[in-house]
Amino acid sequence: MTASSSPSAGDIPNIDRGHDVATVYPDGRGQDKIRPMPRKPDPSNTRSNEIIRATIRCLARSGFSQLTMKRLAAEAGVSQGILHYYFKDKRAILAAAAGHVMDDLDHRAKSENANSRDASSRLRAMIKASLAVATVDREFWTVFMALWGESLHDPALASINKATYQRARKAIGGIIEQGVRDGDFKPVNVVHASAMVLALIDGISLQLTFDQSLMTFAKAERLCEKILFQHIAK
Repeated sequence: MTASSSPSAGDIPNIDRGHDVATVYPDGRGQDKIRPMPRKPDPSNTRSNEIIRATIRCLARSGFSQLTMKRLAAEAGVSQGILHYYFKDKRAILAAAAGHVMDDLDHRAKSENANSRDASSRLRAMIKASLAVATVDREFWTVFMALWGESLHDPALASINKATYQRARKAIGGIIEQGVRDGDFKPVNVVHASAMVLALIDGISLQLTFDQSLMTFAKAERLCEKILFQHIAK
């Protein structure tokens, strides 16, 4: 998964900036959808962020199947009543955790890209930030893996995962379009090229998740750059 240009709760279906977390309830067609719960009095989002960070730790340690509201409350150091005050169930918490990780990933890419204007440098920054999540901050990466797994069986989470990928491809596409416009990249099908970039980064990240001895972070970064720039650079 890559950083997006402007990831936000507002970009995820049925979740908007006016609400802290999501809840799940059936729509008129009988399918569950994740929808906003009213904002809770937490001006700095301190308590909800603590719960999300505890969720990430639990996912990294035991996975989504072992995540219960009781265990999460204990990890976060809050009562189950407080936990339910912020989040209806663990599906809503997973959705919030995914948004938190995407925000963090976007911040990483922007930090890497702070002094870069050209498309090549922006693409390198995105590659570096995205690979770092899988190799350096593996707890964050487990959130994506949990979301992928649950999306196979949960239409509401699948819609969030779909929107996340669409947002990522749009961000990559913007970089590729800039490169083509500036004469740094070949004219390519932007949609297909964006999907290829995302597939490469996700594929390498997954392999490094299961086999850390495969290659170092630096080698993974150089490999992605080599393959991608061979395909799109002039």
